[in-house]
Amino acid sequence: MRLARYEFEGKICLGVVDGAEIVETVAGVADWSEWFALPDAARGRLSESLAGARRLPLAAVRLLTPLARPGKIICLGLNYYDHAAEGGNAKPEYPAFFFRGATSLLATEAPIQRPRCSDKLDYEAELAVVIGKRVRHASRTDALNCVAGYACFNDASLRDYQRKTAQWTIGKNFDATGAFGPWIVTPDALPAGAAGLRIQSRLNGQVMQDSNTRHMIWDAAETIALLTECLTLEPGDVIAMGTPAGVGYPRTPPVFMKPGDKIEIEIDGIGVLSNPVVDEP
Repeated sequence: MRLARYEFEGKICLGVVDGAEIVETVAGVADWSEWFALPDAARGRLSESLAGARRLPLAAVRLLTPLARPGKIICLGLNYYDHAAEGGNAKPEYPAFFFRGATSLLATEAPIQRPRCSDKLDYEAELAVVIGKRVRHASRTDALNCVAGYACFNDASLRDYQRKTAQWTIGKNFDATGAFGPWIVTPDALPAGAAGLRIQSRLNGQVMQDSNTRHMIWDAAETIALLTECLTLEPGDVIAMGTPAGVGYPRTPPVFMKPGDKIEIEIDGIGVLSNPVVDEP
């Protein structure tokens, strides 16, 4: 299933995308993270609730970020062999983890903002893993049991600010730069760990990144196991799994996003995350 959060006639709703329609469901629950935290029996009734529910054309609603405000947004850097190499980096011995804040997120079709202080706005196509169950000390073999689904992510980065410090956090947290969506696809609709999926970015229709999630250094299960050695993952947390080669800054000349551009992130089996680029007001 494709789990979406959307606005229609001034009301924020949760729904399941079915072809070109969206089916309103999960009454009384404000966010998917809240629904993920419900007992298994309550969540199992989702399919039943779709029968007779209101259907709307998908084109008639405004899709929002699939989660209103994730508790934690944990990102991996240098998680594809080719991306590490294009930046002149050796294969890491341990994931380069960093955090994004919820204020950096935006939905599909919402404008990514190039900030006033920099013109070095780069794109990064990524797979997002959405956590559905509280977990600590997960093993590699059972780690995927806590996953609620997968989405597309654009870890758009201000490269000059990213390099102002040894930590990358500041360049990854500008407002309205982390596109997330267009919805969450449940694990039953994808290969285990969302492995073996083609992942692309397209800037103004031109393919910039074209890879496969099988090329990640640390896959979803191993990443969850490593993270939960250290911290508790909770329903509604998000892990952005890193980007493959083809980003803008190592190109000759560098390619950065500018106002008037359109950036698309597509992952097979999940969908297309599309955003225009504008200057910050």
